[in-house]
Amino acid sequence: MTQNWSETWKGEWAVVTGGSSGIGQAIAKELADNGVRLVLTARRTERLEAFAATLGVACEIFAADLERPSAPREIFEFTAAKGISPALLVNNAGFGIFGEFREMDLDRQLAMIQVNCSAVVAMTSLFLPGMIGRKKGDILIVASTAAFQAVPYQTAYAATKAFDLIFAEGIAEEVKRFGVRVCAVCPGQTKSEFHQIANEPIPKGMEVQSAQEVARIGLEALAAGKHHVVCGLGNRIGMEIQRIVPRRVVTAVSERLFRPWTS
Repeated sequence: MTQNWSETWKGEWAVVTGGSSGIGQAIAKELADNGVRLVLTARRTERLEAFAATLGVACEIFAADLERPSAPREIFEFTAAKGISPALLVNNAGFGIFGEFREMDLDRQLAMIQVNCSAVVAMTSLFLPGMIGRKKGDILIVASTAAFQAVPYQTAYAATKAFDLIFAEGIAEEVKRFGVRVCAVCPGQTKSEFHQIANEPIPKGMEVQSAQEVARIGLEALAAGKHHVVCGLGNRIGMEIQRIVPRRVVTAVSERLFRPWTS
């Protein structure tokens, strides 16, 4: 991908959810390095403050837990009170759960759906009208390669990312005539805290990318007007193969690949 996005949002404001770690932090760092002012939000104030202190741009922080349905509106009202009209919204916050569905905690799964799906819809709904009114704005949604097929032992997580992908593509078509771009970035295995939090091992032999690579790919794709992008050549090849292989076969292979080692 050769699109040069470095001047796209220079001097503008961007809102980044989940901006204290992993892919969200990497996206924020890429933006800051290219002169984008930031509103960073995540659960942990201390981590937000420590990270913001390393950035050479204007940076506002707002601690919010997107498991709470009221959090998106609180973030929106914070930016409005600051007089900030972001040119870019990065819906990055999310988490996964790994294991057998029958053994998973129901409340934790519902919280995951709230963060990965409901909060994405709410944040987009709140910030999109202003972008349309200005006829300028962009939204990046962090999905996953898990969005393209069922993934046993990550069943609910994969379903949330399929939601994110389809949501992004649908909104992208709706708003392109207003000069607003929407893109879902679909990383595969990525070096971040995600796997520790999800208690998910990375299967041997799978392509693993850095959060920085994922951030650059996502921002480049958004600036290029793509509606989604799959990170990594191996992942892109895998997604193409899945188009011609029966879905049940793909799911069966995934089951063997991700089966917990203790089963």
